[in-house]
Amino acid sequence: MKCRHCGQELTQEFVNLYNAPPSNAYLTEEQLNEPEICYPLRIFVCDKCFLVQIDEYKKSAEIFSSEYAYFSSYSSLWLKHARSYVEKMVQKLELNEQSFIIEIASNDGYLLQYVKEKNIPCLGIEPTASTAKVAKDKGIDVLEDFFDSRMALSLKKADLILGNNVLAHVPDINDFVKGMKIALKPQGTITMEFPHLLNLIQYNQFDTIYHEHFSYLSLMTVRTIFASQGLKIYDVEELPTHGGSLRIYATHVENDIKAEKTVNDLIDREKQAHLDSMDGYKGFEQKIQKIKWDFLDFLLQAQRDGKKIVAYGAAAKGNTFLNYCGVKADAIQFVVDASPHKQNKFLPLSHIPIVSKERLTTERIDYILILPWNIKNEIINSLTFTNRRGEVKWVTAIPKLELWHAE
Repeated sequence: MKCRHCGQELTQEFVNLYNAPPSNAYLTEEQLNEPEICYPLRIFVCDKCFLVQIDEYKKSAEIFSSEYAYFSSYSSLWLKHARSYVEKMVQKLELNEQSFIIEIASNDGYLLQYVKEKNIPCLGIEPTASTAKVAKDKGIDVLEDFFDSRMALSLKKADLILGNNVLAHVPDINDFVKGMKIALKPQGTITMEFPHLLNLIQYNQFDTIYHEHFSYLSLMTVRTIFASQGLKIYDVEELPTHGGSLRIYATHVENDIKAEKTVNDLIDREKQAHLDSMDGYKGFEQKIQKIKWDFLDFLLQAQRDGKKIVAYGAAAKGNTFLNYCGVKADAIQFVVDASPHKQNKFLPLSHIPIVSKERLTTERIDYILILPWNIKNEIINSLTFTNRRGEVKWVTAIPKLELWHAE
């Protein structure tokens, strides 16, 4: 096992979540009687460059299949985030109808639709046929393939290359970054958003670990990776998305752009948390084991008391959490999700059925476990009940077990 960036032998384990199915491998009713394939979910940290990474992984083509079930447009907060980003970049980079924008992992056109509204030429790169089709139906040009340095050679060079929650998803991170340098205009900018490793560790966000995430990223390590491919990070923003993310700004090292103070300040914070030594990675597994036992204690007591427990959000992080805890459909009756692409299917391995939110208005419910805790306010505000709303309790398990009454 070698580090994906520097080639150092991987010997330092960060956390072991044991075997799990691909987190977005939702099942049809017919598939419930078929064998399910699970893969190791064991995470290492390189003791040379401190890239946190999975040791073995499913091939990207198998994970991001034609029936990939994650569609970005089903989150109103994420759409708002995308629109705000476009407005900011157009102003900050002075983009216009003569500019060109590439989005890597453009999904269902959730962001490029706002670029198109401004008549700025753009291209989406998206390997998943189901999401790419939705984007194409919006009139967005989409190249259905995985981005790499080979593809970059054939692309028109861009003023802006962006990728939201894709940098952590690529198995060959060096080649991916190399490709962005190739496809970027001499004075162009790259922005990448990704969950911040520092938050994962400090707030016990182990449920963001799954096979689709090959890497877990600090600014310190990302800067090293970008520098190795002739790119420099000149600014960074901290975002609330996905439990705490970073948005980096990068350009060619040849450009005379001085790095903002934000970059070194954040790297100093990461070093204060000892992310530049193995000390910063010790003890994480013990912390998440406590979360597991606390949640199972709650679940067992609720079952003994005859309470009905359901969940909201058939998210990838929810599958990691439920499967690590060993929860099945006999403990959680169903999970509600707003996306019709997930409804009438079942969560992998736990086999909990996925239903529409109308079920919440017709059944007696005692607890609602919010699996995508990062958008819990959006979820709570979107739901209505016809019975006993004031008696229903919300539950989140990360960063620690919390219960409170619905209002």
